[in-house]
Amino acid sequence: MSDYFSVFDLPRKLQVDEEGLRRRFYELSRRHHPDFHQLASGAEQASALESSALINRAYRALRDPIARVEYLVALEEGRDHRSAESDRSGAGRSGREVRDGAATRPKPPRDLLEEMLEVQEALEEAKATGLDEAARAHLAGERRRLVDRREAIDAEVVRRGAEWDAAVDEGRHRAPLLAWFKEALAARAYLGTVIDDLGQALGEGQEAHVSHRRH
Repeated sequence: MSDYFSVFDLPRKLQVDEEGLRRRFYELSRRHHPDFHQLASGAEQASALESSALINRAYRALRDPIARVEYLVALEEGRDHRSAESDRSGAGRSGREVRDGAATRPKPPRDLLEEMLEVQEALEEAKATGLDEAARAHLAGERRRLVDRREAIDAEVVRRGAEWDAAVDEGRHRAPLLAWFKEALAARAYLGTVIDDLGQALGEGQEAHVSHRRH
């Protein structure tokens, strides 16, 4: 099993039968669960434990449409599953992965960076002068707008998954689409940074932070 797709005998495509994936996950989980190998040798128990952990990681990555794209991008770039896991754990939570992972993740578009700088400046000004009712309403509106924008990116990423699969089937060049996915993922991660900053300032939860994510 060289990658998470092969764990479930799937092609490297973005459209997945989620119910079929779930059934296969349960089947493999039962087969490799360590509790069913307690009488086996130490080496066999260790192998079962490793397989069970791999199956869980693979399912977390592939059951979620956005995480699936992130993982596929990592595969296409020759990065291993640990690198892809790192991308997912940071995506949308912090902008640092855009800087620290510059070799693999492009910076967000310049216009987005400039726009978010303006939002951050408004946030810092509101913190400095105090969050009165008007400032709070303004920041809450900005947060809702950015959440909607990130959800729109997510929807477009999912939609273009069909383009990827068609290109795979037809043997067409996929580099431009791969680059588009990378830029979109970088943009949503950067939006996540600002959304989190606004949420913290407003004392709000991060329920909108996990759009399309169930793990």
